Amino acid sequence: MRRPTLAVGVLAGAALLLVGCGSDSGSASGSGITVSGAYMPQPVSDDMAAGYLTITNDSDTKDELTSVTSSAGEVTMHETVGGAMRELTEFPVPAHGQLVFKSGGNHLMFDKLKRKPKQGQNISVELHFASSDPVVVKMPVKSATYVPQTGH
Repeated sequence: MRRPTLAVGVLAGAALLLVGCGSDSGSASGSGITVSGAYMPQPVSDDMAAGYLTITNDSDTKDELTSVTSSAGEVTMHETVGGAMRELTEFPVPAHGQLVFKSGGNHLMFDKLKRKPKQGQNISVELHFASSDPVVVKMPVKSATYVPQTGH
């Protein structure tokens, strides 16, 4: 009799893992590019913020993230290596691989925000690629101390 209980527990756990990413995902039609786990911690500054997400490429062809745009303000892409942050103009998205933007690593920087995002709001961003169609993602604003349970 324990098997049904175990199966229900496993399914419930899997559902929680999927929900844990907590964002609206986006995809580029027919390209194999999908986005998950997008979020923005509520910024402490009035005009700057960070954003995080995971880009998955399920295709046989590598691609590159070439820019990110948003009506919320200017967006630049940064990598952090050894505690040093630097702006990049493109990031590789490997075939059958992922590009992860996470706290302490690769990240999006929002500058000159038109208004300070508040927890519970969504910020729309458009990801532009060298080969794939653009992907629009709704990035939910989470608490300033939010830490994702899975993924990045």
